[in-house]
Amino acid sequence: MSIERRLARAEFTLSRDYPAPVHRVWDAFADEQEKLSWWGGGDSVDPIEWAFDFRVGGRDVAEGRFHDGPVSRYVATYTDIVEHNRIVTTYDMWIDGTHMSTSVASLEFESMDGGTRFTHAEHGVFFDRFWADGPNREKGTRGLLDALGAYLG
Repeated sequence: MSIERRLARAEFTLSRDYPAPVHRVWDAFADEQEKLSWWGGGDSVDPIEWAFDFRVGGRDVAEGRFHDGPVSRYVATYTDIVEHNRIVTTYDMWIDGTHMSTSVASLEFESMDGGTRFTHAEHGVFFDRFWADGPNREKGTRGLLDALGAYLG
């Protein structure tokens, strides 16, 4: 059985205004216990592996099995961190052990009246059977930003 080799690119930019100061939004990413409180699939995922190394060159790993579904693996490397300003990562995703995508994501934190404007911009490359998955990545990221908003209250 041959595998059809395809490649697709997708990019998106999402912004949210959170009613919390920059340092609080920043800490939701930079502090491991805070990130564990809102990141990922919550109760819909059984965790398998977690690693958190928030520094330039550090790696994060989040792997888990969705209930009655696939194993998702996320491995990110921090390439740039400017405290309270920006985080840039490259990350790879796997589904059931198959390499799904490679992405570059920039996270920006901007102080504004009443809180923080947070901007997530991403460019992803999707491989083979996952070539059309770009819209799902954007949808998943929207869900993460909604979870962050609920966490920040």
